[in-house]
Amino acid sequence: MNGSDQQHKTDAVHSIWLRPRRAAKQDPALTLAGIVDTAVDLLDEEGIEGLTMRRLADRLDVRAPSLYWHVDTKDDVIDLAVDTIFGDPPDTTRTGDWRTDIVAVLSGWRTALLRHPWAAAVPARRRPTIGPNFLTGMELLQSTLLHAGFRGPDLPAATWALYNHVMGSAASQTALRITDAERRIGQQKLHAERDRYPTLATNGYLYDDDWDGSFTRGLDYLLDGLAARIEHHLSA
Repeated sequence: MNGSDQQHKTDAVHSIWLRPRRAAKQDPALTLAGIVDTAVDLLDEEGIEGLTMRRLADRLDVRAPSLYWHVDTKDDVIDLAVDTIFGDPPDTTRTGDWRTDIVAVLSGWRTALLRHPWAAAVPARRRPTIGPNFLTGMELLQSTLLHAGFRGPDLPAATWALYNHVMGSAASQTALRITDAERRIGQQKLHAERDRYPTLATNGYLYDDDWDGSFTRGLDYLLDGLAARIEHHLSA
């Protein structure tokens, strides 16, 4: 790749939220909102792999080229669909307790991701999550941390620690596929090799599926650490 090609790649704008929108063809039978709602339904039923522009067009009872008056690519559809699932805006009224407000934001994100399992892995791909619905929640999260006392590099570090916790938790919960037989046989294997894996054998590693409890406790650990960070700054 020569220098001009590399520069072109670096300067490219892929996200639908950052590109200028062209005027869509006036067709009351096909709207962007209708495309996105149908895409969410298709994604809920069949996942990312099941979404193609042809199948989406079939669901809408139109020809595939008609979609391109509204979106350029399948990735555009996914970007729009992701933001739609975060469409229930969080309550922006602060309770006065920063931990409570943060838990509310992250719990809302987790609920949306578990309701639409295909979306849990999407934020980890190469395109940023910057639709208006998601940004409303991110603004509330960061402003809450800011008011709690996080400044400079502490603010993004705290933000991404919390973001990664909820996204990672939801992605793991929705992606794991293990049968009862695999749990039983796998745990028997760990027990047979307990000299090598004593902790995993004793604590039922493969039976650990308390997703809600692990998410809540993990979030408490993070918030405890953030609270200690605030206290450290106040006492310094």
